[in-house]
Amino acid sequence: MAEKAKRAGLEPMPLDLLNEPLVWLFAEHYRHRDICARLTRLSTEVVCDEPALREVIDFFEIDLPLHIIDEEDDLFPLLRRRCEPEDQIERVLGMLSLDHSRDQTAAAKVKDLMERALEKQTGLACLADAGTIIANFCALQKNHIALENAVVLPIARLRLSDTDLGALSKRLSARRGRFVTTGSEE
Repeated sequence: MAEKAKRAGLEPMPLDLLNEPLVWLFAEHYRHRDICARLTRLSTEVVCDEPALREVIDFFEIDLPLHIIDEEDDLFPLLRRRCEPEDQIERVLGMLSLDHSRDQTAAAKVKDLMERALEKQTGLACLADAGTIIANFCALQKNHIALENAVVLPIARLRLSDTDLGALSKRLSARRGRFVTTGSEE
């Protein structure tokens, strides 16, 4: 049974969480950690797990870019407008934006690895550079997520108004082709 749970697919995001955008972002961070756990497992396998590899590739092509846009285009600008100078948010957001750039570069390397494994129909453990590339990506993700969960999301809860959160919800929803109604329509 544990093996089945380990091999289960990536849990889809419950779209109703878009009504609570900070909870949505926190849940996405959990999925990023799940991707890292899957990558770590895949990096030790010698047999090609095509469905798992394709699922992670989809994450890199769809979910990760959307998440970065959600933060860079919506959450971070809102925080810059709402935070107080003592929050020192600009330094943190600057670090996170740099991380996003690094994440995309590291993700592209991981995606390339997976495509090579699929092409050769082999497990990632058979590719000499897989362990290092995956470990690097996962370390970047874990540090980035820790900073966002420990600093950015708590400040966002404190500083963003219900109107801000409603607007954020609408933007995240629209980006996913979904219309979400919030308590206040403005």
